[in-house]
Amino acid sequence: MGPMNKPPDAVFLDPQAVASYDEGPRRNVPGYASLLPMTRILLAEKMPADGRVLVVGAGGGAELADFAQAHPGWQMHGVDPSGPMLDLAARRLGPSLSPRVTLQEGYVEAAPDGPFDGATCLLTFHFVPVAQRVPMAAQVHRRLRPGAPFVAAHLSMDEEGDARELWLSRYAAFIEANGAQPEQVKMAKEKIQRELPILTPAQDEAVLRDAGFREVQLFYVGFAFRGWVAYA
Repeated sequence: MGPMNKPPDAVFLDPQAVASYDEGPRRNVPGYASLLPMTRILLAEKMPADGRVLVVGAGGGAELADFAQAHPGWQMHGVDPSGPMLDLAARRLGPSLSPRVTLQEGYVEAAPDGPFDGATCLLTFHFVPVAQRVPMAAQVHRRLRPGAPFVAAHLSMDEEGDARELWLSRYAAFIEANGAQPEQVKMAKEKIQRELPILTPAQDEAVLRDAGFREVQLFYVGFAFRGWVAYA
């Protein structure tokens, strides 16, 4: 068992939570509907028409389906530690898209060596313990051909204190505006504060550079979420 082989968050093993997962990102992540097309545009800048994409945290299958529909020549390899989430991805892909997608239960170090022409890790890194972030990003880097793009997006906020509290409050207001009940909002905010090891934007960029990526560029900010593209 490697250092990144830890059990997936229990919510991704709960059947009811998995069944309702599709609604979550669209309701809770500002700009999510645009995040997917922005991600594939950034990949397509450097990828060939018949390129291979490594998708880390592929459970649910939203980005797999988006990429497959937009780029008929791409082949995807999706890896995720949650079997139920991969089942959800398989259902989303259906018989028409599944032949171009390989789904693998596990962590990134279990993925094929590649080389891949691009990689993504969307809404996943904020679940990874801080000490494992650079090793995980390095595992992605070593599977990419030189110059290949890597797109990552996740929770990223200022240091603890008033600034972080302000961004968390804005995030809470956003999900409440999208229909969440006040008690749900309170629980979501407390869960983030209690359980997620959220880095600052500067620290997140340093993780990518320390893992070997260059030209780290911010492309997305949605209240408490940020996204970067970097190159192997």
